[in-house]
Amino acid sequence: MKFLFLPLLIFATTLLAGFGAFKTVIIDAGHGGRDNGGSYGKVYEKWLALDTATRIQKKLQDKGIQTCMTRVSDQFITLPGRVKIGNRFSNAIFVSVHYNFTWKRDVSGLETFYCTPQSKPLADLVHRGMLNEVRTVNRGVKYSRFYVIRHSKHPAILVEAGFVSNSKERGRTKEGWYREAIADGIVDGILAYRSAAQRW
Repeated sequence: MKFLFLPLLIFATTLLAGFGAFKTVIIDAGHGGRDNGGSYGKVYEKWLALDTATRIQKKLQDKGIQTCMTRVSDQFITLPGRVKIGNRFSNAIFVSVHYNFTWKRDVSGLETFYCTPQSKPLADLVHRGMLNEVRTVNRGVKYSRFYVIRHSKHPAILVEAGFVSNSKERGRTKEGWYREAIADGIVDGILAYRSAAQRW
């Protein structure tokens, strides 16, 4: 029995290391300015991401949580610039908001990316929060080395909130109710992460 205890203890310690109290949520709306991101016709990822990020900011502020947006308008900010903005803060988490694109038109669904072990609990909870709000394909929580999450000093995730390249999902992303639901799910995940941090 004692031989089972040590691996369980190591697992628990590793999991809890991913939870940390935070004061600020850095909200990174992907793309902007000359960088449209994924697009189809007049549907641009940069606008979807900014609208969703703005909704997230308002919901968090209504909960009394301090926020910082890496951009608040249609402006281009380099990837190092986004990281620099986030890394100015201490006791923060970093959430980058994107919408997906692929040349395979039948692909749809939500996916959430993390780079470091301490970021995975946040990714898991935010991903679960989104899936609780919208009925869609679960593409999972995945490891990736995207620049903004790889270079953040904070727990950092990148959310892909639907495929602009899929006609059905594109139609939903254009609707305010869908972006509101995605924002609700992300905020629910952030609040769950904060609650877990406070418990431990």
